[in-house]
Amino acid sequence: MSKMRNRQTGASLLSIMIVLIIGGVFFSVGFKLYPAYFDYKLVDSVLTDVSTDQDELSKPLIRLRQDLAKKFRINQVKLPKKDSLVVRQEKGMIYFDLDYEVRVPMFYNVDAVVSFNKQYEAVKP
Repeated sequence: MSKMRNRQTGASLLSIMIVLIIGGVFFSVGFKLYPAYFDYKLVDSVLTDVSTDQDELSKPLIRLRQDLAKKFRINQVKLPKKDSLVVRQEKGMIYFDLDYEVRVPMFYNVDAVVSFNKQYEAVKP
């Protein structure tokens, strides 16, 4: 028993350092990508609320776009391009097409590209 106890050792300094470095890289990547996903969740929430609100949908299309811009400004969300969100009306339906990419600088010359693409539809009252 005493021989076996002498051979047992804990984690070495090198293995602890490797685990900490790998954990740090994952934490750093998650920390840098979080704002892009948080903004997308806010945009998704606004568009879901608008597509289910009959009072909003009864407004003219230009007024609906202005209200969306106000809601994005209130939530401090800025879409990367002007044509990232397309609002169109066809045959009594209103379509919201959300399509944009966010480029997030990661390390030195390495960037992460996060792409968001979702479509919403609602019946115009």
